[in-house]
Amino acid sequence: MGTDRYTVEHETRYAYRVPVSQSWQLAHLTPRELPWQHVLSHELRIEPATDERRDERDDFGNGVTHFAVYGPHPLLRVLMLSRVEVGERPDAARAASLAWEAVRESVRSEPAQDGLAAARLSEPSALVPWSEAARAYAAPSFAAGRDWLEAVCDLMHRIHADFEFDAEATTVTTQVDEVLELRSGVCQDFAHVMLACLRGRGLPARYVSGYLLTDPPPGRARLLGADASHAWVAAYSPMHGWVSSTRPTTRSPTSATSRSPGAPTSPTSCPCAASSWAGAGKAWKWK
Repeated sequence: MGTDRYTVEHETRYAYRVPVSQSWQLAHLTPRELPWQHVLSHELRIEPATDERRDERDDFGNGVTHFAVYGPHPLLRVLMLSRVEVGERPDAARAASLAWEAVRESVRSEPAQDGLAAARLSEPSALVPWSEAARAYAAPSFAAGRDWLEAVCDLMHRIHADFEFDAEATTVTTQVDEVLELRSGVCQDFAHVMLACLRGRGLPARYVSGYLLTDPPPGRARLLGADASHAWVAAYSPMHGWVSSTRPTTRSPTSATSRSPGAPTSPTSCPCAASSWAGAGKAWKWK
């Protein structure tokens, strides 16, 4: 199988109206080691210099960085630089057929699968709560006895067809039921809808964030910074493992096994979460 190497640059900047006296940050900016993904190098540059920093793994195996700046500062800059080697993922279609109900019952009867992750990620969460509307929306894809992968892919294609990308339609706090009513939003919203649909059937599914590489128009050079960070869903079965689906969130013909160089996975995540006290081979770049 062939491999590709990527250089990823992701910059987050906080420019404050007035200097803050101190700030605390939680960063999800470390690409994961996966069977098809190898992190060649990784660096996190933070300005101003941190007074406190701790790198660790969270409960879902993601690399996270906690850090704090105690002195006054008008600007905070976090720059992630990574080199990642990505290979082909296993073809999920080659695995044995398994009805979606069998996947659900397998996780219920053997909850220790994938270190309990499958069981944990088949339940509602704070940001993706139980949604009767999502369960109803998913129903046409999950006929009795239907093959799990076929059902998941059908749901993926339906979300892709039924929802429109609109960056102004939602905010980071928009709930699944609102997105289902609006039929519009951004990649995070569509990922949350798919999570609610799958978990509403008792099926394990996790939120994945990473980077999407697109092809420039014919005859045009690839522009640094033209691509985007992205969110999608990975669904689990004991026969397939975790299978990624990107089509609901992109409006482009990607597949359930499309590749991405960076994939921190958790119920939900953003690159940087902050609290501030004011007393007042190919290259990508994001800002």
